[in-house]
Amino acid sequence: MPYSNPNALVSTAWLAEHIDAPDVRVVDASYYLPNEGLNPRAEYELHRIPGAVFFDIDEIADTGSDLPHMLPPPEKFSSRVRKLGLGDGVRIVVYDQRGIFSAPRVWWTFRVFGHDDVAVLDGGLPKWMAEGRPVTEGPGQAGERHFTARMNTLMVRDKDQLSSNLRSRREQVLDARSRGRFEGRNPEPRTGLRGGHIPDSLNLPFTDLLDSETQTMLPPEEIRARLAAAGVEPKRPVTTTCGSGITAAVLALALHLTGHRDVAIYDGSWSEWGLPGDQPVETGPAAPR
Repeated sequence: MPYSNPNALVSTAWLAEHIDAPDVRVVDASYYLPNEGLNPRAEYELHRIPGAVFFDIDEIADTGSDLPHMLPPPEKFSSRVRKLGLGDGVRIVVYDQRGIFSAPRVWWTFRVFGHDDVAVLDGGLPKWMAEGRPVTEGPGQAGERHFTARMNTLMVRDKDQLSSNLRSRREQVLDARSRGRFEGRNPEPRTGLRGGHIPDSLNLPFTDLLDSETQTMLPPEEIRARLAAAGVEPKRPVTTTCGSGITAAVLALALHLTGHRDVAIYDGSWSEWGLPGDQPVETGPAAPR
């Protein structure tokens, strides 16, 4: 059985065939956690897919917020991506340096701002390089292109909405963090955060949706099986969350690929909910359904 929305994912073979097409743009959307000590832009300039521009997740963001890489205002997003040559009338292919980690965040961000012709490169740069496909170095060059931002707020959730959902239970909340972090057994990579999870939320580590060798998305039937095993009901709305809104987008991509129509991301994620304060926190495994 194929994916329900196959256009959200492209293979390395597809990109190799279409990389020189005038309406295709390639984007490196790599990101590393604060404790990893790696600079994604520097890594991009060492080896990138030809023609790729760099999308800085921390800068194309609401830099006035105390929370990491929150969605920027529409006018800032338009200004930044226009200068990257990303805009109306082009098909955008997003990859990252891990395989599939942060690229779905940028896939989701473009869709939030009204650009649906965007896809994630399955397996990302590691698969591209493993196949012996060409890479280049240095900063990419881009001409300016008009971008019209039309923000879709239905794809985004904030803390107040998640608090309200504790009472209404309208939406399922699905957490992409590892089980140790979700259950409060392992520390968070960001200091000062409590351990645990949003009450009544479900847990599906984003890595469980990827092939462990190729870092490609699992086939649709396996994704559906893992969603079901996590307790996700296919006909109910889902809000995904994680540490800071990055890998929550891997879950959102998987849900979209397998046909879920009502999917949002909690932008602040645990970086907001887990702060000291009165937001309720649970520890231990997800409650059985």
